[in-house]
Parts: sequence; C-alpha cells; structure tokens
Amino acid sequence: MSGKKAGEFSVEEVIAEFERLTLNAAAVQRETLRRILDENAGVEYLQRHGLAGRSDPDTFRACVPLATHDDLEPFIVRVADGDTSPVLTAKPITSISLSSGTTTQGKRKYLPFNDELFKLTMHVYRTSFAFRNRAFPVEGGGKALQFVYGSRQFTTKGGLTAATATTHLYRNEEYRAAVRDIQLPCCSPDEVVFVAADLAQSLYCHLLCGLLFADEVRTVFAMFGHNLVLAFQTLERVWEELCHDIRHGALSPARVAEPALRQAVSALLAPPNPALADEVARRCAEARLNGWRGVVPALWPNARYVHTIVTGSMEHYVRKIRHYAGGLPLVAMDYGASEGMVGANVEPEVPPDSATFAVLPNIAYFEFIPLKTNDGGGGAACTDTGTSYNTEADPVGLTEVTVGEHYEVVMTTFAGLYRYRLGDVVKVAGFYNSTPKLKFVSRGSIGPTLCINVDKNTEQDVQLAVDGAAEILAARNTSLEVVDYTSHADVSSDPGHYVVFWELSGEADVDDDVLQRCCDELDRRFVDAGYVSSRKTRAIGPLELRVLRRGTFQKVLHHCLSLGAPANQFKLPRCVARSNSGVLQILSDNAVKIFFSTAYD
Repeated sequence: MSGKKAGEFSVEEVIAEFERLTLNAAAVQRETLRRILDENAGVEYLQRHGLAGRSDPDTFRACVPLATHDDLEPFIVRVADGDTSPVLTAKPITSISLSSGTTTQGKRKYLPFNDELFKLTMHVYRTSFAFRNRAFPVEGGGKALQFVYGSRQFTTKGGLTAATATTHLYRNEEYRAAVRDIQLPCCSPDEVVFVAADLAQSLYCHLLCGLLFADEVRTVFAMFGHNLVLAFQTLERVWEELCHDIRHGALSPARVAEPALRQAVSALLAPPNPALADEVARRCAEARLNGWRGVVPALWPNARYVHTIVTGSMEHYVRKIRHYAGGLPLVAMDYGASEGMVGANVEPEVPPDSATFAVLPNIAYFEFIPLKTNDGGGGAACTDTGTSYNTEADPVGLTEVTVGEHYEVVMTTFAGLYRYRLGDVVKVAGFYNSTPKLKFVSRGSIGPTLCINVDKNTEQDVQLAVDGAAEILAARNTSLEVVDYTSHADVSSDPGHYVVFWELSGEADVDDDVLQRCCDELDRRFVDAGYVSSRKTRAIGPLELRVLRRGTFQKVLHHCLSLGAPANQFKLPRCVARSNSGVLQILSDNAVKIFFSTAYD
C-alpha cells in the first residue's frame, strides 16, 4: 500500500497537508467558521439569533448561544419529519445519524448527517492512516479481520434514512471507493456486516472467515474495544466448532441459521480443508494452555497491529486486549462522535492509554469550555483524580487552550450544529504545531454519572475506583480480573447509596474477605468532597458491591441489542439510570454475592 501511481493515495502528501493545516491553526479555524456561516447565512436557526450574515468569531459567539442537544432537537426533528426549508443548513440533510443510545438516560439522539460531514470524516481517516501506515507499513496486500456490524436502518416521517453514523459510512458507495487505498479488504463478505442476523451469528462468521484467510490477515479491527474482547472470548468457547466447520467445509446450522449468511460464508468455506483445521486446532490448543495470551499473533501471524477505540469507557478493556494481542502493537482509533470527528491519532506508536488526538482545524469550528472541579470551595484546578466539573467559564478558541488543563468540547459543524456542547471532557496534552493534542478523559461534563445529593462523580471516577479496588484482586491472583463493571445510584431506601456491579473472571476463586476489602476500597476511592462528607455524616449509605454470575454482561448486551442498540457502537453504560429497569433487573437477578462497605464505620 505504498508505491504511489497517478491518482493514488500518497502518505507523504497527506502528512504534508496536515503539517500545512496545523502550522497556523487559528487562521484555518477563522476560515472554517467563515465557510460554515457564509454557506448557511440564511438558515432559520442563525437568523433567529440575529447573526445577519456576519461570520467573524466575536460576533458569532456574541449572537449564538451555547447549545445542547435538547436545544437543537426541535429543529432536527422538523428536518427528520420532512421540513425541507433551510432550518439548520442550506444544503440538504441527507440522512439522520443515531447516537449509540447507551448514555445514562439510554436515549438515542437524532443528529444531522450530510455529504460534507462524510467528506470530512474521510479526511480524518486518511490523515490517521497516513501516520499509521508510516509507523506500521502494510506491504503486499492482504486482508483485514474486522469485527464490524451494520445497524438496522429505518425511514423517518420525512423520508430520511436513519442509522448509526458508521452504518451510513459502510453503506455509502463513495465510502467504498474512498477507503480502497487506505483499508484492506475485509475477510468477511458484506452479508456478515449488513444482514440483519443476531450478533452471535455475525460474530461466528467473522471468526470463521478470519481463520480461512489467516495467513493473509494484516490488521485486526473493531470499532470499540468491547467488540474485540467479545470476539476473542467467543473464540475461546467455539474454536472447536470452527475447526469442525473448516474440516468438513460446511457451516454449523446450530451456529448460523440465517440463509443469506449461510450462502455467503459457505461459498468461502468449501471445499473441506482438514489441514487448515488441524493447524488452527493445534494453535488454539496451545493458546488455551497459555490462558489465551497472544492468541492473535498465534492465529494470524502476519498481522501488523490491532486497531480499535480504547478511550473513555473502553479503557477498561485495554489490559484484556493486550493479553490477547501478545506483543502486537495496539493502536488507538481516532477521536470522534456521532456529531462529527474531532481529532486524528497522528502518533500511533504511543500506547493507547497515553494516546492523544490532534485536532484537524478544517473539519469544524472548535471552542473549549475551561473546567474546574466542584470541590465545594469555589472551584480548583481539575486533576486526574476525578470529578464533577463547573462549566460556567467562557469558552476559548482552539489555539487558546492551555497544556495540562481540562475542557469540554464545543463544535460548530458543516451539518448544522452551532456551538454544540459535545459533553466530552478532554485534557490538553500538548500541541502538534499550533493545534492541540487532546487526551480523552470522559463523556459527561454536563451532568455527573453518579449523584444522590451533593455528591457528583463521573464515569472516570467510577473507572478509577474500580481500577484501584481491582489491584487487591491482582495482588492475590494475577489471573483474576474484573471482566466488566457498571454502577447505580440506589435511592430506593433512605439514605441512598452507590451500588457497583462486578463480573469476575472466576468469582468462585475469591475469598469473601478479599471481596470485602475490595468493597471498602471502592468506597474510599470516591474522593469527591460531596461524597466523602456525605458518607461521614451518613447522608449517603455504605457502598454496595454486587458480584455477578459469569455471563451477566452478555445478557445485558443482548437485552440492549433486542431494544435496537447497534452492535457496532454498543457501549456498556457505566452508570445505570433508575429508568433503565430492564438492565437493573438483569443485574439484580444475577448477583451471586453482596457486600457492604465498612470503610466509614
């Protein structure tokens, strides 16, 4: 994928363009805002706020207020319902993107998607690929083992197609042409990605196709780290059945029943290949003896790297992915959201837990709200130890941010979002030329993840507490780990208290006294001043740790998928809201051990 011919992708040219754009990011930002506002000068939303065709940053900020999705939702719904007037954009909104729907409220947001947003997304992908391919060259063709899944589409009242942003990309014919030079062909046929089968059938087919093309696989990819872990956990259970299918050249009817999937994958599977089956079985048997450590390079020896999103709530899966990947590099994917892209990973060699994302100054107009912690004393500089944020400070521009400080991202996009509060918390880690490199911290500066009264804890605080308490498990047994977790603010009794749910890799192997120590440590790890003072005064009750039966979070996944959540974008909510009764019921029904903290006794 290097050797450029006329009209082909050039790593050097793309990197040179990125260097040019970032040398004077402030000027590029002014021009980007001018383009957005000039193009949309007559739209209803901007006219309501009296912008009157002006396009300079100062006037824009003075006239147009900061907005949340709630503020823009009535306008987006009008577009979705068929209003063809220039409500948000002068050019047509071509489709509606759906958020993942795994926020604490569990509500899927409607977001505008248009051709310009598609082009800018591809611009980010091409930029990050150029840096990635320079660091980890993939020569001589090959294939990609991709655990990707298209979501179901539906048509809005106004005739627009609604689906996840990734599904819009995958189904776009221009996308297929655009990625030809920057993405290896997938091992699996299109039917595995797009046929509306259940996740288990599609996943089984992805694994099978990956094994059929094992020597050709150069990269391993999933949109989110959770999907990678799920794939290899599934491999641990079904590898013998996969080998059976390869040996006999026939697809298991028990595993795959969907006719379109069976037809597409059976065409690749025939004829029988006992030699490949024997080799896969030998490598899997060896991997199993080693706890499946390094199974990725064992089965796919020519893979160059593993590529996925491992920031925010996905950071919990880094350790497990590294376990499966062995010595293969783990490369963090770019930073974006359903609303639009933000930054590219231009330092792919950096470990994912330290990854930063350089903002491309031409893809949107960016502002950043400085964040201070709510420490009960008027605010203090935000630190990596946690917490809820005061977001009342005035936003600053892209090049006006300060290294080491935390901010909430605000976007103005070519798809009709104006001064839109993304809700993401980022830390400025440095600069690439004059554009900031952002480290993703968490989603949810606008509201806390856990809150009972004056306490406020974010999903990052929950993760830090879990990671700290999990060290007690690791000290006892290095093979014992927290497979997954979530939390809940239980106010069904007085006083209310936090509940943390853990699924362990082997709950039967843990002494109750060790789990009690974990419970106490979880309680101590929530260091928000409001929480600590409330615990000391008994205004919040002892933290509760519930250890779950193995496979519980698989039940949560399938429950969410049954309600329409997209498999490709599934993110386990790190806090389950009271309104999410279905998930809470699954968690409650599968608790096998319960402990209450004695940390404040």
